Amino acid sequence: MTSSCWNRFFCGLVFLCFGFLGSITSPAEAAIKKYQFDVQVKNVSRLCHAKSIVTVNGRFPGPTIYVREGDRVVVNVTNHAQYNMSIHWHGVKQYRNGWADGPAYITQCPIQTGSSYTYDFNVTGQRGTLWWHAHILWLRATVYGAIVIMPKQGTPFPFPQPHREAEIILGEWWNVDVEEFVKKANNLGLAPNTSDAHTINGKPGPLFPCSEKHTFVMEVEQGKTYLLRIINAALNDELFFAIAGHNLTVVEVDAVYTKPFTTQAILIAPGQTTNVLVQANQASGRYFMATRPFMDAPVPIDNKEATGIFQYRGIPNTVLPSLPQLPASNDTSFALSYGKTLKSLNTPNFPANVPLKVDRKLFYTIGFGKESCPTCLNGTRFVASLNNISFEMPQVGLLQAHYFNLKGVFKTDFPDRPQTPFNYTGAPLTANLGTSTGTRLSKIAFNSTVELVLQDTNLLTVETHPFHLHGYNFFVVGTGIGNFDPAKDPAKYNLVDPVERNTVGVPTGGWTAIRFRADNPGVWFMHCHLELHTGWGLKTAFVVEDGPGSDQSVLPVPKDLPPC
Repeated sequence: MTSSCWNRFFCGLVFLCFGFLGSITSPAEAAIKKYQFDVQVKNVSRLCHAKSIVTVNGRFPGPTIYVREGDRVVVNVTNHAQYNMSIHWHGVKQYRNGWADGPAYITQCPIQTGSSYTYDFNVTGQRGTLWWHAHILWLRATVYGAIVIMPKQGTPFPFPQPHREAEIILGEWWNVDVEEFVKKANNLGLAPNTSDAHTINGKPGPLFPCSEKHTFVMEVEQGKTYLLRIINAALNDELFFAIAGHNLTVVEVDAVYTKPFTTQAILIAPGQTTNVLVQANQASGRYFMATRPFMDAPVPIDNKEATGIFQYRGIPNTVLPSLPQLPASNDTSFALSYGKTLKSLNTPNFPANVPLKVDRKLFYTIGFGKESCPTCLNGTRFVASLNNISFEMPQVGLLQAHYFNLKGVFKTDFPDRPQTPFNYTGAPLTANLGTSTGTRLSKIAFNSTVELVLQDTNLLTVETHPFHLHGYNFFVVGTGIGNFDPAKDPAKYNLVDPVERNTVGVPTGGWTAIRFRADNPGVWFMHCHLELHTGWGLKTAFVVEDGPGSDQSVLPVPKDLPPC
């Protein structure tokens, strides 16, 4: 090797080494965390049934993304499956960067079979537990995983340092091909069947047939404290979670620290995350962790308990675990009390910057209905709506249409309040009040403050709804049962330390009020996180206008954005 070649080789090696070391060890500079996601089909067996499922890197659940606050994340997704694919990084704010948000036909067109797309985004001002999942069709039934965001180097947790951490991802399992049975149900105008089991980290646990080997086991040491990062990845069920004999101390929800409080069980809606501390302070043994749905409306659910095992070191597997006492499946009082207990930490380091002055007040009613469908089994099919508008998905990404000012893709005339007021939670109504269908969005001025009241209605039936807003966190300033009273209810708002999150439940036959500052320009999806309701049209989007500053507009389009 010549001297010049050696020098080039040495300089290149030094550059690579220092670049690599800097990306993983330097506390002063943000690291770049790179991942390769191969979307592929794999044969998996659960509940005595074998079937093909869509996975990432052949794993179910998929791989965990580990980052620190301030890091840049680069994920190249290559689609080898037969379905078009998009991935949503649930809860990541994606400032000015909706191109990396992921919902199909909202911020991008899906990644076609045989193609790739690179999601490139920064994790700024966030730390805690979030998650990623497919955001097209019902593919998030098996395509999901955790995002763990550690604080910046040298920054401790605002709670006791745990001995160890574990991710607990709650999900659902169907014995049949999910996409096929959903397509069949839609063609018949019916609701798809409920799942055959719930899962903990992809496993239903030993209370199900053929499932003893499909059981998540967490080994713990006597006297140690553990941080559980709990994620509800289920498609259609709010879930209780508990560990027999052990209290849970809630310290964070949706990657925002909370005032710690202790409870025997938590309630977690699809899309939400909850971090809890658990002390291994009971008699050494084996204890079931368990999950099952909460539903206080006359709606069919999969009410079977999935279990994992919280096992003390040295205890043989022959010891029979004990089951926790979960709340009753229709325990409304627990659900309401639990929600009201959640509050922001609100310290100098982690303030709750609640908007006190509101520029724009929105009131959205949640409704069901039926529309004519001559080819369906009963001549009708279900629809769901916000302010009596059932959202129609476009064939072009809405962010692209906004960015390039494409005409005819969407309108920005979504009403700020329902056009036909009525007694929303009174006697059941079977009419749909003239529900219309369209791609209608609401335009929001940059940096304006928004209050949105989500009101459940008794159109066909009342039901709980977890709503997720992309691109933002929001403060849950109020909630209640019955009809929202604009003259009286705002006086009862918590404007000091309300919980801050990205997904919130609207109680059955009730309302929830949220506030946020529209400081993230782009097109941002808002939808019920029950996949069944989303498919029926229970969704909309906000167009947040660019601000006047050079750093207050949507970033340029990535070169490899999937074509439509």
